Amino acid sequence: MSEHYFSESPKSDLKPREISIRLGGEPRQVITASGVFSPERLDHGTEVLLRTLADQGIISDDATHQPVLDLGCGWGPIALSAALARPERDVWAVEVNPRARELTAENARRLGLSRVRVAAPEEVPGDVRFGLILSNPPIRVGKQVLHEMLSLWLPRLAEGASAYLVVAKHLGADSLQKWISETFTECDVSRLARDKGFHVIAVHRPATS
Repeated sequence: MSEHYFSESPKSDLKPREISIRLGGEPRQVITASGVFSPERLDHGTEVLLRTLADQGIISDDATHQPVLDLGCGWGPIALSAALARPERDVWAVEVNPRARELTAENARRLGLSRVRVAAPEEVPGDVRFGLILSNPPIRVGKQVLHEMLSLWLPRLAEGASAYLVVAKHLGADSLQKWISETFTECDVSRLARDKGFHVIAVHRPATS
């Protein structure tokens, strides 16, 4: 069986590499490796998500005081971008793949981002609520696992907060948006953007008072 980037324990050789990408509006040098998602470049879906968030001022919103969650952080581009936009804000980078966690922690250290908290899912305290959830979710884990993951984390949105997920249209963006809307009826669910075959799904939890 071939190894997937969402493996909890990658068996392939580490093979680290340094790549240059734009994060926070500037070129940055980061470390990636085999056995993680998109080790050679910033993948198109993440690029679409980050561009959308930047263009709409979401990632640097000063009204957001609660921590940010990058769900399925890989080697860290979304978490790093959120931390670069607001270095004083806590950013939880959550990932099942230990190799990806190590890379994210190293990249945060390289960029001087001390508020990035890299963690396995079970290491995040249960009482933490998030002012922003961002994710390029691992669609290829299958619907059941994906739905279980979102059912665990989307309820942890703070009141008045939003989540933004980027999903390829051909991998089921429309059906996932419909499922989220039907499952989380207390939230407002919409398509924020569509670009290069990717949809950015917005999930907003209204404030109750």
